[in-house]
Amino acid sequence: MVVSTKGRYALRVMIDIAKYGKDSYVTLSGIAERQNLSEKYLESIIKMLVQNGLVKGLRGKNGGYKLSRDAKEITAWDVISVTENDFYVVACMDPKAPKCDRVNSCVTLPMWKDFSETMENFFNKYTIAELAEAEKE
Repeated sequence: MVVSTKGRYALRVMIDIAKYGKDSYVTLSGIAERQNLSEKYLESIIKMLVQNGLVKGLRGKNGGYKLSRDAKEITAWDVISVTENDFYVVACMDPKAPKCDRVNSCVTLPMWKDFSETMENFFNKYTIAELAEAEKE
């Protein structure tokens, strides 16, 4: 259970868009330059954010990307949960995992569920708006 580079960069992208996209769309090249990240790598991240409804894109001369809703309504968990494919404390909690034979007798399963809920609640405390405000210019 590690937040991948993709997850960390996706948070940076969302924060950048929140800061610089209040009145207009933000270009991918602008995000890449400000965040010192590869534009090519950001393409896959932005695509994932668009597909999951966190960001909307506009093609054309004044095109780019905007948050799909107010930054105060988007949490770090919203971003991390779409970028991390295997963010499970234990393998048996992955919905795609085969059903464990011990699911009805496992004494540690409630503990793992509690830990997962605690982790989700932790990331839900941080909104993109708060993170954008905290970032130094």
